[in-house]
Amino acid sequence: MINTPAAKSGTFLLGGDLEIHRLGYGAMRITGEGIWGEPKDADTAKKVLRRAIELGVNFIDTADAYGPEVSERLIGEALRPYPKELVIATKGGLTRTGPNQWHPVGRPEYLRQCVEMSLRRLKVERIDLWQLHRIDPKVPVEESLGAIKDMQKEGKIRHVGLSEVDAKEIEQAQKVLPIVSVQNMYNLSERKHEATLNYCEQHGLGFIPWFPVAAGKLAQKGGMLQHAAELHQMTVAQLSLAWLLHRSKVVLPIPGTSSVQHLEENVAAAQFELRADEWQAIEDEAQGKIKTR
Repeated sequence: MINTPAAKSGTFLLGGDLEIHRLGYGAMRITGEGIWGEPKDADTAKKVLRRAIELGVNFIDTADAYGPEVSERLIGEALRPYPKELVIATKGGLTRTGPNQWHPVGRPEYLRQCVEMSLRRLKVERIDLWQLHRIDPKVPVEESLGAIKDMQKEGKIRHVGLSEVDAKEIEQAQKVLPIVSVQNMYNLSERKHEATLNYCEQHGLGFIPWFPVAAGKLAQKGGMLQHAAELHQMTVAQLSLAWLLHRSKVVLPIPGTSSVQHLEENVAAAQFELRADEWQAIEDEAQGKIKTR
């Protein structure tokens, strides 16, 4: 997989022992509308997953809440037996009551159930990276992660990450067990987690930006980045992903799509290299500091 398109994104050592290509794949979009139910075309969803592997992607991110259960199950059906270099990350701690509805549940017994069911659907004996999807404000995080620490000791989880947290919450979690990654919303136009990214950079934690292309908003025709993308013969989505790869060596973008064509375009973003002044101009444009010509 050395000469694959995804390999051009460089590598990151997740948890100090799992080498992955930095440009991965987020498997949220292979479910139904509202991230609820089955996809319109399960065969196409599986083709996307298999094509990602062919392109050199060896880091796939999913969650038990995607579907719910659908994304994990499709990954198990499409990709087993898994390539030995493939790292699958999943999440637990959000329950679903309907399309676009997400509710944090951090009770230890619930999280233990989440892990057990993810193992079953993914058809693995150990989860490479299990992430707490959200901290439940009703449950002390020490209690939530205490159950996960036990399962890590049992050999059912290799590494643990968090989602939508700040530096203080990371440090609080670190008192319970080692944290190797953080998954927060972050892209060219959404930068509220800049300080958290800086913390991850300082401490060698993987930073996994979800909605790396702002769920398509940055890629809309006539959008604020269209001029810059055309200038560099890129799509806006490619420019957004290339910027994330440029932003920091700990950033691990996971663009999601249900289209093979869009997948191939996204992975191709790893090949683009711009000068520092060109990146600065693009960043200024995204932040509204200069007007698009």
